[in-house]
Amino acid sequence: MKQPVTLIGLGPMGRSMVHALLDAGHPVTVWNRTASRADDVVARGAVRAATPAEAVRAADLVVLSLTDYAAMYDILGRVEDLTGKVVVNLSSDSPEVTREAAKWAEQRGARFLTGGVMVPAPMIGTEASYVYYSGPKDLFDAHEKTLGIIGKAHHMGTDPGLAQLFYQANLDVFLTALSAFLHGSALLGSAGVPAKDFAPWAAQVLQLVIHFLPQAAEQVDSDNHPGDLSTVTMMGATADHVLAASEEAGVDLDLPRAIKAHYDRAIAAGKGGDNWTRLIDGIRNPA
Repeated sequence: MKQPVTLIGLGPMGRSMVHALLDAGHPVTVWNRTASRADDVVARGAVRAATPAEAVRAADLVVLSLTDYAAMYDILGRVEDLTGKVVVNLSSDSPEVTREAAKWAEQRGARFLTGGVMVPAPMIGTEASYVYYSGPKDLFDAHEKTLGIIGKAHHMGTDPGLAQLFYQANLDVFLTALSAFLHGSALLGSAGVPAKDFAPWAAQVLQLVIHFLPQAAEQVDSDNHPGDLSTVTMMGATADHVLAASEEAGVDLDLPRAIKAHYDRAIAAGKGGDNWTRLIDGIRNPA
């Protein structure tokens, strides 16, 4: 018999996790504040618990897919005994909130893993799905096979906050890129160009960004920023022009102003001749 799993939280992400676990043959017990959200997974074979305590009693591995960590306290705070349970929280929150949650769970007799799911709900359980985890390595190793059904499991370190940091850092890139695409669409839209005509060109730029990343990472880690090509001054002039074009088009200026501020700060610090990666100094220490 495969390892029983309890899953608490049945939004689109949680329900996708349950379906993946059921497909793999795991007994799954579920609980959700709105009980009707369990109807489709119960029809597939999941067991609906009447209370969080009943759900926790059903399995030693308890997976949470909630809005935030406050919801964990609200739900598991009603469970008197967590002794011997493994709580895997796949909800999003800040790293420090996550570290405090790990202490809270351990004080109640549970062991705790943090997780950050890096794909949308429809991709859960597919080859493209992957999840960052952090916490005790032995705990991760013991449950990696089961957790790997949700998505390829990557252990990032023992600090409970690390999975959240990896998750948020990736979303930092993702959300900024999406906003940049919309900003560029608005910029071209001011001249009547539809976003569908812009999308293929934006995709090419993103491929160029991918090409830049390995060398950029090496320069950031070594704190060596040779100004051989894309200097702060040169890239800063481009940032000036993007802002000017945005002002002329009458579109939102917050994003281009933020980017220009990074270059202005580096130039003011006398680093205009360095590579654009020198911006990391002002981003790390903005004061």
